[in-house]
Amino acid sequence: MDITKWAEKIMTMDNEAWQRHANPWSVYSRFSILPLLSLAIWSRQWLDFYSLPLVLLCLLWIWLNPRVFPAPKDFNNWASKGTFGERLYLNRHNEPIPPHHLKMGQILLTLSALGMLIWGYGIWALDLPYLLLGNVWVMTFKAWFVDRMVWLYDEVKRVQA
Repeated sequence: MDITKWAEKIMTMDNEAWQRHANPWSVYSRFSILPLLSLAIWSRQWLDFYSLPLVLLCLLWIWLNPRVFPAPKDFNNWASKGTFGERLYLNRHNEPIPPHHLKMGQILLTLSALGMLIWGYGIWALDLPYLLLGNVWVMTFKAWFVDRMVWLYDEVKRVQA
């Protein structure tokens, strides 16, 4: 199963949610999720079982984030284009995308997933250097992926014009 399709299905992203997620506040605030989730899980050291509500709050924020901000008035910005490019990428089985974007998207998502392994080890072992490396690794490749999706969106839009 395609993990990106699975994630989209779990998030129940309809057209309205995608429009709202195109708000730069939504895109940029999503970069807070992994560090907040890291802190919530790490807090098991101090809070034991009581860290669970913090973890659940972070998971709720993941789902709510694309829905709480209004759709932007202007979509001509990096964050909005990245969001719409990601939508094109997710729909690539129905509407093919240029192969160079497909290959690079797969590479960047794979590298991001490798970062999640580093992050997972860091959070499991309570190893701060690995946890921080995992956070930086994942967010770097996610930002690069979004940037690539801007390129994809601009290219598809230019071809359609």
